[in-house]
Amino acid sequence: MYFVDTHCHPHFDDFLQPTQLLADAAKAGVTRMIAVGTTLADSQKAITFAGCHQNVWASVGIHPHDAKAFEDQAFQGQALEMRRLLGKPKVMAVGELGLDYYKLYSSKEEQTKALREQIEIGLETGLPFIFHVREAFEDFFKIFDEYQSPSRRIRGVVHSFSAHPKQLQQVLERGLYVGLNGIMTFTKDRAQLAAAKLVPTGKLLLETDAPFLAPKPYRGEICQPKHIRDIAECLAELRGEEVEQLARQTTKNARQLFGLI
Repeated sequence: MYFVDTHCHPHFDDFLQPTQLLADAAKAGVTRMIAVGTTLADSQKAITFAGCHQNVWASVGIHPHDAKAFEDQAFQGQALEMRRLLGKPKVMAVGELGLDYYKLYSSKEEQTKALREQIEIGLETGLPFIFHVREAFEDFFKIFDEYQSPSRRIRGVVHSFSAHPKQLQQVLERGLYVGLNGIMTFTKDRAQLAAAKLVPTGKLLLETDAPFLAPKPYRGEICQPKHIRDIAECLAELRGEEVEQLARQTTKNARQLFGLI
């Protein structure tokens, strides 16, 4: 039984022993993972980490919390650097990028500009996108839809999905995948759990968002890629599925979306 952690940050300083981290993940059946960038400097760290470890890939993007990067005088340099990093070996996705209105570390205007600029840059590459959307789906869909056309479809995933069935349906209508993580093991929001049960198996991806969002019973600890197994077991029980089948299908989905070998 094998898993793919489609969204984690193993290159963060929270992890002082990456060799042990990867060994523990492999022991739990996590054979592949994507190290997701949150700023351009962090994306470079993710690329370096992926280059040093087999079966680890990277993504390049600017998190909405850091959207001010596209508002300062260095904008043109930021755009050029993003294009350069997206051309590096083992870069499999653009992101994470999006809108986060829960914590406005960057203004809505800054986030909107950064999202648009990154979509435009990312579309040049043909790579899939990793979207971060929190309490901002209405504005996100408006922007997303502006870049859709019959000849150009955005491929990607809404990671760390924790919204409700209405938003899920809107995500699926746009052909996007849905990333579920440890939130589903401890949430008390019944609508979130209802949405998790409704995600079609063919559109589901597993992730940890490590070092964040450790699942039960590891709350309060640093989340690790190895915790994918715990998340999968919880989701399988919630959805009334066999964990082995869930592992097979989500691994297949990850390979199809990100082109993982």
